[in-house]
Amino acid sequence: MTALIPPEHIYLATVVHLVAALVAGGLVGLERGVQGRPAGFRTHTLVCMASTLLMLLTVYQLELLPNLPADVIRLDPTRMAQGVMTGIGFLGAGVIMKERLNIRGLTTAASIWITAAIGIMIGVGFYFAAVVAVALTLGALSLFRWLEAVIPSRHYARLEVRSRVADRISLEELRDLVARNDCESVNPGFALEEGGTYFRYEMTVRTVDRENFHALAEAMTALEKTPEFSIRSTSE
Repeated sequence: MTALIPPEHIYLATVVHLVAALVAGGLVGLERGVQGRPAGFRTHTLVCMASTLLMLLTVYQLELLPNLPADVIRLDPTRMAQGVMTGIGFLGAGVIMKERLNIRGLTTAASIWITAAIGIMIGVGFYFAAVVAVALTLGALSLFRWLEAVIPSRHYARLEVRSRVADRISLEELRDLVARNDCESVNPGFALEEGGTYFRYEMTVRTVDRENFHALAEAMTALEKTPEFSIRSTSE
């Protein structure tokens, strides 16, 4: 039979665990808040504390629930951890937003998920893992942002061009115009609209500098017969 821990020890451990969770979640949330993300300081702090609190119930269930029959007590913290992470999935989904072809909030959702995992580690007393996870999480959120800015990466947009059939430019002319503005065009599509009166091109354009999309728009506007067009940034 496992010896029960004195209540005063449980109270002290609860305070220590929750304060540690407050600090850990606050550090991750502070970084998100500084970046103006919808889930910031308070959200991450509460997520970490909630995860810790639920894990404390599992760790100290014998002491907190002494009157329960022995056959209904399950000393398996992993089951509570699974439930916590499942619930956090719904919260993470709430910060993911779709704006036309763009998807935003994935990093914040991932930070909420890792914050819950950190809270679980604190809840079971695995402080070393929690400290390392906080340090690596802050590094990934801040240092990796700098790396993304330094390392060239491709940016994508969806180009749509619509004009009367009699005034349309050829696909070769359009792709040449895209190339002259340091963009690359792929996956072109075509469509006749309004009974064959209008012709529409659709294609994905990509470049290493987002400003090239603006230059492309200026070049499209400067055409002798400016067609209707749109350039929408995507997250491919």
